[in-house]
Amino acid sequence: MKTLLKGAMALGVATGMSLAASAGFAADPVTLQLQWVTQAQFAGYYVALENGYYSDLDLDVTIKPGAPDLSPPQVLAGGGADVMLNWMPSAMAARERGVPVVNIAQPFKRSGLMLTCLKETGITSPEDFKGKTIGVWFFGNEYPFLAWMSQLGISTDGGPDGVTVLKQGFNVDPIIQKQADCISTMTYNEYGQVLDAGISEDELVVFKYEDQGVSTLEDGIYVLEDNLEDPAFVDKMARFVSASMKGWAWAGENPDAAAEIVLEYDETGAQTEKHQKRMMGEIAKLLGDDGGKLDPADYQRTIDTLLAGGSDPVISKEPVGGWTHVVIDKAMAM
Repeated sequence: MKTLLKGAMALGVATGMSLAASAGFAADPVTLQLQWVTQAQFAGYYVALENGYYSDLDLDVTIKPGAPDLSPPQVLAGGGADVMLNWMPSAMAARERGVPVVNIAQPFKRSGLMLTCLKETGITSPEDFKGKTIGVWFFGNEYPFLAWMSQLGISTDGGPDGVTVLKQGFNVDPIIQKQADCISTMTYNEYGQVLDAGISEDELVVFKYEDQGVSTLEDGIYVLEDNLEDPAFVDKMARFVSASMKGWAWAGENPDAAAEIVLEYDETGAQTEKHQKRMMGEIAKLLGDDGGKLDPADYQRTIDTLLAGGSDPVISKEPVGGWTHVVIDKAMAM
């Protein structure tokens, strides 16, 4: 009976509510692990939850916020989630270490990662990083930076010809307190925090990773490879991706309303309406227009970046099976 109900939904039979729910069946549970705390970076998933897109496709979705010391690949490998969000450098590094994660969808087309430096440090180009202290996020977020430094031939072990890496929390304190010459920022988050702290744009020098030839994919949707051998799991993930991309489409068209939905789910109360609306406006600029389908050329560009760097690349060999269109193709057919 459940298979027939799912088949009916796949054929586009509209009932105004989940067929499975109306028949008294429990929805399929899905646990999503985020990379970070509840914020507009993940608006599409909260919109899908709030607007009923998941329940419409017979899904009971639980969204688990991240934390500074949390690694989504480890959570996925340990069975703490069915699906995770992750930057591709982190995911592919984890895959090489033996965690068989696979990209099944890619909502974000462009990177928002930057290094933001104080102009007073004299930094005007990447060559000026030598001898400086740079704040870097870890737990998988460090890989684009390490790839960039490898390409530049700049050591991350300190000294006059290298950079001193400061393990940066998910805040902008190191640049405010002048503990670092540059810090990691996202176009949609920390850069705005720097400005809010009273440092003007004229006092800053910004290096966007994309402009430096270090363009790597962010915020992809990943699952464990073995699970894709189960047709029922593939079907469940296709429904999850379909509903999530519907949420992202709605969020992109209604950024202020999407930010307000995110605020409703922020149990910490740490986020502000001004910041979340600004964040959602910037996030909308990073979304792709291909329904979440990974462009193989974007994937290859990311892999080539991770393989570059001479004797110290982020990954040592080309991944095999790091992505699939099986789920997204099924999702887009719904």
